[in-house]
Amino acid sequence: MFDSVRDDLRATLDEIRAAGLHKPERVIGTPQSATVEVTAGGRPGEVLNFCANNYLGLADHPEVITAAHAALDRWGYGMASVRFICGTQEVHKELEARLSAFLGQEDTILYSSCFDANGGVFETLLGEQDAVISDALNHASIIDGIRLSKARRFRYANRDLADLERQLKEATEGGARRKLVVTDGVFSMDGYVAPLREICDLADRYDAMVMVDDSHAVGFVGPGGRGTPELHGVMDRVDIVTGTLGKALGGASGGYVAARAEIVALLRQRSRPYLFSNTLAPVIAAASLKVLDLLESAGDLREKLKENTALFRRRMTEEGFDILPGDHPIAPVMIGDAAKAGRMAELLLERGVYVIGFSYPVVPQGQARIRVQLSAAHSTDDVHRAVDAFVAARAELDV
Repeated sequence: MFDSVRDDLRATLDEIRAAGLHKPERVIGTPQSATVEVTAGGRPGEVLNFCANNYLGLADHPEVITAAHAALDRWGYGMASVRFICGTQEVHKELEARLSAFLGQEDTILYSSCFDANGGVFETLLGEQDAVISDALNHASIIDGIRLSKARRFRYANRDLADLERQLKEATEGGARRKLVVTDGVFSMDGYVAPLREICDLADRYDAMVMVDDSHAVGFVGPGGRGTPELHGVMDRVDIVTGTLGKALGGASGGYVAARAEIVALLRQRSRPYLFSNTLAPVIAAASLKVLDLLESAGDLREKLKENTALFRRRMTEEGFDILPGDHPIAPVMIGDAAKAGRMAELLLERGVYVIGFSYPVVPQGQARIRVQLSAAHSTDDVHRAVDAFVAARAELDV
């Protein structure tokens, strides 16, 4: 049976390569940092890393590593269980309480990833009598989570408040019992920030709840790094915040839902990814507590990240690159053609800059790009070297 399937799969893989959409996996032989060593999948050697979600440079921070070592001795390696059986330790409850306090929410529930967190919300909270109104460019985990629920589905154009109001009005007139507006806080392919204050205003007008996936914001967006709700002054108006421990908060893995107490209580009883997945490893929970300690005095890191972001965006604009506007450290350099984006990434790697070309289905057809991500760990010289490499690669590729 598989012989015929194998032929079909090989044909599909050949089509992906021919279209320039193949996504090779490079291998690094060092800890995640501003500089890494590539050992396979590209030019071997040390390169500048401009494609990680390591926004604050905490992935290899010595205090985080020390906390992880201590946690292995104190709590062991893995839980070998789910939370409600024998998979809950004091360190998990402490992390949930700390996240709740940091994000200004009543309670928090941990998941093995933010993908699972988003996958566990909608089916638990919404039924066929309800409606979910989702931004068109929301993360794939939100899209998949919505598909698991029986709620009516409405979609509004990216950050389009007039369209959002139209969808809310239609859901209301359709008799929806519960309405949930869901948006990314920061859209991961564009670096655009959701207009949360206006979204909350519309939600209040139409008696809807608001959910924000703030994975690309918590830790460094907002005066205290509490994300887009803090940035827009609506921390008390957002009902559900989902996020990850795998980006600015140390870069390991794990996710969470921080929300109203009753929402979290129901998720603990009914959310399938929570009930049927092993508990977050205690070493990650303990190291994440150290990250939260560091965030209390991370103003210098957030400022350095802002400086690096502004410098890169300014220089790339001066050099004539098509870079999407904004001030987020996600800085998409638009190429258009998928094959050219992939080739430019290869040329940049040859010049010592590690970036990735993004193409369909990660982004829409014809909108291929190189998504550059700045970090507080980058030096000013690192940023200048990256821009110079872009200029040289563009000249060779003739785009």
